[in-house]
Amino acid sequence: MKIQLHNQTKEDIKEIKDMLQRIFKPIKQEKNMQIIFLNQEAIHKMNMTYRKIDRPTDVLSFINDDLEDDSLGDIFISIEQARLQASDYGHSFEREIGFLAVHGYLHLLGYDHHTDEEEKLMIKEQEHILKNANLERN
Repeated sequence: MKIQLHNQTKEDIKEIKDMLQRIFKPIKQEKNMQIIFLNQEAIHKMNMTYRKIDRPTDVLSFINDDLEDDSLGDIFISIEQARLQASDYGHSFEREIGFLAVHGYLHLLGYDHHTDEEEKLMIKEQEHILKNANLERN
């Protein structure tokens, strides 16, 4: 799977890029995906536009409905929100970015967390992928 990264922030994402390659390299997936890094203001606007929620969020995923296209879809991640959450949850920024990317990826595959059963399945898959990349919870 190829991951196209787009950085719309002033952050240096070289280390993030390397980590994401490490996370997704072992995954056998023929389709590609795009990960776009945004600031708080941009993701806040997207959250309001697409979800009618008037606040920033950490990650948004948009599935590509075009079956002819080789893209699963797009994942938008707020680097600022990831930093805040890493501090709040007491783990590394790397772990938080990895978690958000994997969470978004699983949404692109159709996973969700509307019910307890769906959430358990999604968490199990997230933790499996992150464990393989040595990004386990502390």
